Amino acid sequence: MSFRIYTQVFLSIVEIRPNHVLQRLKPVKGSTVLVSSRGYHQTSVTSKKGLLFISRPVTRSNYSCGNIRANSLKPGLCQISSVTNCSFSTMGICSSKEASSAGVQNTGNAAPGSTKANNAQEYTVGVGAMPKPEKIVPVEAVVCKVDDMKDGEMREVDVGPGKALLIKELGAFSAIGHKCTHYGAPLVKGVLCNGRVRCPWHGACFNAQTGDIEDFPGLDGVQKFEVDIKDDNVVVKTHKKALEKSRRIHEMSSRSPDEESTILLVGGGAASSVCAETLRQEGYKGRIVIATKEKYLPYDRPKLSKALDSSAADIALRDSNFYSVYDIEVLTEREAVSIDTVLNAVTFQNGESINYDQLLLATGGKPRVLPIPGHDLENVCVLRTPDDANTIAKQAKGKRVVIVGTSFIGMEVAAYLSDKAGSIAAVGLESTPFELAVGPQIGGALKRMLEEKNVNFFMNNSVQEFIGDNGKLKAVDLKSGQELPADLCVVGAGVVPCTDFIKDSGLSMNSRNQLVVDKFMRSSKSNVFGAGDIVEFPLAMLNDESVNIQHWQIAHMHGRIAALNMLEQDAELNTVPYFWTMMMGKSLRFTGYNVGYDDVVIDGDLDELKFTAYYTRGDNVVAVASMNADPVVAQAAEMLLSGKEIRKSDLQGDTQYWKSLL
Repeated sequence: MSFRIYTQVFLSIVEIRPNHVLQRLKPVKGSTVLVSSRGYHQTSVTSKKGLLFISRPVTRSNYSCGNIRANSLKPGLCQISSVTNCSFSTMGICSSKEASSAGVQNTGNAAPGSTKANNAQEYTVGVGAMPKPEKIVPVEAVVCKVDDMKDGEMREVDVGPGKALLIKELGAFSAIGHKCTHYGAPLVKGVLCNGRVRCPWHGACFNAQTGDIEDFPGLDGVQKFEVDIKDDNVVVKTHKKALEKSRRIHEMSSRSPDEESTILLVGGGAASSVCAETLRQEGYKGRIVIATKEKYLPYDRPKLSKALDSSAADIALRDSNFYSVYDIEVLTEREAVSIDTVLNAVTFQNGESINYDQLLLATGGKPRVLPIPGHDLENVCVLRTPDDANTIAKQAKGKRVVIVGTSFIGMEVAAYLSDKAGSIAAVGLESTPFELAVGPQIGGALKRMLEEKNVNFFMNNSVQEFIGDNGKLKAVDLKSGQELPADLCVVGAGVVPCTDFIKDSGLSMNSRNQLVVDKFMRSSKSNVFGAGDIVEFPLAMLNDESVNIQHWQIAHMHGRIAALNMLEQDAELNTVPYFWTMMMGKSLRFTGYNVGYDDVVIDGDLDELKFTAYYTRGDNVVAVASMNADPVVAQAAEMLLSGKEIRKSDLQGDTQYWKSLL
């Protein structure tokens, strides 16, 4: 449907479509601009400053409302991004409350020549609503002499009121933001290798020249600063605003009326988020839809088990305004129930169907439900959403808590509740917590750490029954014969892939109900891609052996590679798995792939939780874990990524030797 814009002064009519860009629309002072759907009611907007200004991408009323969404505005440039539900009785640039806060007054008068409905509204845009140009305050500083730094060295330097990371590599200087955009780690303590800086904490990588993020986790790059050499001095130049914000959102496109294609991303996690942003970063101007069964915008899922009292807003990856500005539709509470790969359509539980040109499936996992009597009692719960986390945090205070499962979810919950619950009992199948992930030696060290915080373990054990009274849990019966009194039970027994809706689609699946994809993240159907926990994919460091890895960082990279290949860039997946856990203020970091390892070499003191562990298969190190030994895991990740070998035989002589090979 087209719309018309009437201008009183120019006496002209311009028809616009959704996404149409109006250039050189400059009403003079006091003129009126009418936005009207043909044959329906009209609303006027007056600009005292001579420029059409729409402060928020929202219009609504209490009736059948038309929605004109303007998602970007520069002087003389207004982009209308969507027009829907044109049988409306009220239309405006924002609600009355929003208008008032922005300096916009509701005049209540119809513009000349308009057809005024009972609830039509007119907004006058005052000076307060116009964006004020930001003052650019230049900053420059001499940070060192040219010969002060060695090649391959990084320094954190003072630049006016802020700091920068100064880098010297291959004889050339560059400067970027000094903090990782994920959780704020000091990048100077990370690793510089092959033109990029890897974060010492969680492995995110940033281009040493541009500051762009190249591996994950995280969404944003860091700032880039200008470097000059003057009279043997190294000078860093920037402006105050750049120093105040360490993160930098990559330049992105928005939707264009000339591009009619649709890319549908099913799932609201890291893979879909990165995929959507990469598409816009690479200039894709079609429709992008993220459809998630959750009721919240995409959020930082790893934080759920580490900070159970966090709200969805606290841990959101982006706010709603971000998605609006870059024309990324996020449809919440949309659970996919079927895919038609012939008609290219996904149907959702509410009966809605969305057609796509290209599709990403990234629905993640759902908590495994134990087929045990009493599993449906009121206070037997799982952790998957912010609501789950908040419920656990609230109900556990001062109570007897039993945690079933002693891997990441269970142990992070135990650590969080250790000073809040009345008591904590942890039940695990193996001999130590984390045994399948990092082995019994490190698992034993972490078990002792948690026991010191009053977490009681019942290992080599399992639950036989959840015993209830009036529908509520009162005890957990173990196969060992022990009965644990319980007010609350958190089951962290792993996840199963959310792929039931894919089974009848004709897409290739493995025996574990995982979607099979290639190194381009493409499924057996060329326009359907997969990412994250639900896929089996070839891992480059294993010579493309197929694996399933349920790591946050991996999901990010899957999303990026899928996006690039949707745009026909032939990008191959090449990353090294990297994960972490945080408990009691102590962090375990891990990189590589240790499934099938035959030995582990420990360098350091497990009891002091200060060590590096090398997992080996034959003479090759296939994975490295550490605590209090940064940046060794980041260094190992760069070695594994580059294809360089760390040998077990070398570790026996000098455990530090391999670092010189970077």
